[in-house]
Amino acid sequence: MNLIFDYDGTLNNCLVTYRPAFNKAYQWLVDHGYAAPHQYTDKEISYWLGFTGTQMWETFQPDLPFEIREFCRNMIGEETDRQIRSGNAQLFPNTENVLTELKNQGFTILFLSNCRISYLESHRQHFHLEKYIDFFYCSEQFGGIPKYEIFRKFRNQHSGEYIMIGDRFHDIETAVQNHLKSVGCLYGYGSAEELSKADILVNDITEIPEAIHKLTK
Repeated sequence: MNLIFDYDGTLNNCLVTYRPAFNKAYQWLVDHGYAAPHQYTDKEISYWLGFTGTQMWETFQPDLPFEIREFCRNMIGEETDRQIRSGNAQLFPNTENVLTELKNQGFTILFLSNCRISYLESHRQHFHLEKYIDFFYCSEQFGGIPKYEIFRKFRNQHSGEYIMIGDRFHDIETAVQNHLKSVGCLYGYGSAEELSKADILVNDITEIPEAIHKLTK
């Protein structure tokens, strides 16, 4: 049995590193006359978590020139990586324990994220994720295609069935499009509405093992 974990908002409390990166990029836009001053709340900022950088800027500021969107996308990526290197990244409490428990029970653990390769590598090094996760897949490796399509690229590389675990609509969409069972993580950054098609909802990461066992009975 293969367990596909989203990363940001499911295992990683990414708002702590994304918030300062987002604010830095938006302040640059304000300083250079591309945006009006605005103090974004954590709820507003967290809406973009789970999107690829390109998707985020195409929907957040679609009228910006392409080169400015790309400049800001790269600024957020670089600042986020700097935050990780500075030791500010945080996994949700009990993440390592939950992944270790599931791995010890014989599950294969896969990482599937709408992230950049450099972001993945920064987190792998910082948290030694290879101790808990067997295979890593991220959006940039596949040219930014949707998660449900990335899954189709690797589904035949691992034997057995799959369960998708995540906190945003991209994750549940991956399950629905590919007829997989799924766990929706309400403690993350998605709404109950966008997770409504998940087979089971959990309110804390420590509830995931029990949810997995219910789905595999």
